[in-house]
Formats: sequence, structure tokens, C-alpha cells
Amino acid sequence: MIPTPPPRPPQSGFLYLPPYRIQGYSIGGEETVVQVPELHISFDIGRCPRFALNSSYVALSHGHMDHAAGLPYYFSQRFFQGMDVGHVVCHPRLADPIRNIMRAWVDLEAQRTPYKVVPLASDEQVEIKNNIFLRAFATHHTVPSLGFVVVERRSKLKPELADLPQEKLVQLKRHGEDITQITEIPLVCYSGDTCMGKHFDRPDVRQAKILITECTFVDPEHKSRADVGKHMHLGDLIELLDRVESEAVVLTHLSRRTHIAAARDHVHDQIPARHRSRVFLLMDSRTNRGRYDQQKLALNQADTTGPRVSL
Repeated sequence: MIPTPPPRPPQSGFLYLPPYRIQGYSIGGEETVVQVPELHISFDIGRCPRFALNSSYVALSHGHMDHAAGLPYYFSQRFFQGMDVGHVVCHPRLADPIRNIMRAWVDLEAQRTPYKVVPLASDEQVEIKNNIFLRAFATHHTVPSLGFVVVERRSKLKPELADLPQEKLVQLKRHGEDITQITEIPLVCYSGDTCMGKHFDRPDVRQAKILITECTFVDPEHKSRADVGKHMHLGDLIELLDRVESEAVVLTHLSRRTHIAAARDHVHDQIPARHRSRVFLLMDSRTNRGRYDQQKLALNQADTTGPRVSL
């Protein structure tokens, strides 16, 4: 009898939410890593799939192994492949444990891997690209945890000066007057593992263009499981959808107890029709692939004067 081959590796989730790709793998208790390549960041690192190595920053929401196990490998492979030193942004209470792990690998490998740990308290931020900042905020889980918002800072002319001629603006600037003001635009928010709380009422969370939030449990009978583990339930999400302004809400960290087809049905049946078009399951590969194919078709049909365009 011919033995069966090993199981096929799991397929990563992928969404194109212009101008960002949201890609990764997220199953509760197994692995969570969500990358936004355009922002050079991965939220959590899971077991460090190959695509996550391109992220200059890992925003680590908490220390559970299904979110953090791949961190040493991430640092090691970036060094091995001649890339810049990787950064992990984390809760201050995780900084020393991460350093301890990396020191232990020195003894195991007989070599030292370069790495950078950036501890952030709630409301602190670090610049990850020019005028692009990663801001931490406190969340509620069973261990110290953070959510993150990627914020773009833009300098705009003050409204009261909009009608002045250019010569007058130059004159004001020469005299030391500040003629611009800083506007913050929340681009992407990642909640990490958390239950409902006031952190979802923050303006930078509510106004993020894309909200990536865990929704571990979707079955109505599993609400008590969500409460015990301090996770989100689909009932919580339905309440949240009326409060956030996000154009897209991406659901991650689905429990292994729920098949993706059943999760799709629960989302469709329970979420009010007015919100369904902006809610996506990261791991619903069939639906997301169909949507992506439609995006490509629509773009290529619109491009009637030039060559076919790839997303």
C-alpha cells in the first residue's frame, strides 16, 4: 500500500484593499502573522513565514507563542540574507524576555544575531517610514498586550491662510510664523488579541481606514468561551461596526473549532446588511480570491488605452 503524502502547507490569506495588501495566516492558538508590505510591517510574527522577512518591523501584540514563536528566526534570517537588522516593537514588559531568548540562542548557535527591541508604552510611537508612525495602545487580554495604529502625518497650510498669495506666505515664513499644521491620518489599525473595551473608542482606532481585528468566536453558543479567554465574539463585532468608520474591517484569529465555511455563513447571517460589504475574513481564501480576480478584471477593462495592468 502506498502511504499518503504529508499534508499540504496551509494557504495564506490575502486581501487587496487599495492601496494596501493585507496578507498572512491567522488561526487562534495555531499561528497569527498579518503583513502589510507597503508599510514594511508585520503585525505579530507567528512562525515567521517567508513573506514576513521583508518586514523591517514586527509589531508584537503580546507574548503568546502562536503570535511570537518565529521572532528569533525572523531576526536570524534577515541577518543571514544580508538584510537590515529587524526591529520588534512590543509591550515594555516583553522587552527583557525577548532579549533573554536572543541571548539563549547565542549559546545554541555559537553566534550572535543582531536585533533591535523597541518597547512602547500605550500612546507612544515610533517612526517606521518617512512621516509614517506606529503608535501603540493598551488592550485587554490574559497577558500584557497592545494594539497598534499606523498613522501618517501630513503638513497642510492653515485654513485661515489659504487665500493669501504665495508672496505673503513666504514673507510670513521668513518672519518665523508657522504657516502649516500637522494632520494625522490613521491608515491601518491592528487590535491584536483582545476583548471589547474602551480602546475601540479611540479616534485613531475608530477612524483607521482599515481595521484588522480578531474575531475568535462566531458561533452564538461560544460567547462564554470568548469571555473566558478575553477574545472577541461576533456579537461584539456587530456592536463595534456601528462605532468604527473604517472602510474595511478584516477579521482574524478565527477559532479552529469553526470551519471557514461555517464562519462565512455566520458572518453573512448575523452582520447587518449595511455593514457586510466592508467586512472580510482574512482566511476565507475562496471568497477573497474571487474578489481579487474581479478587481483585476475591472482594472483591465478600464484600461482601454494601454497595456494590461497587474495588481
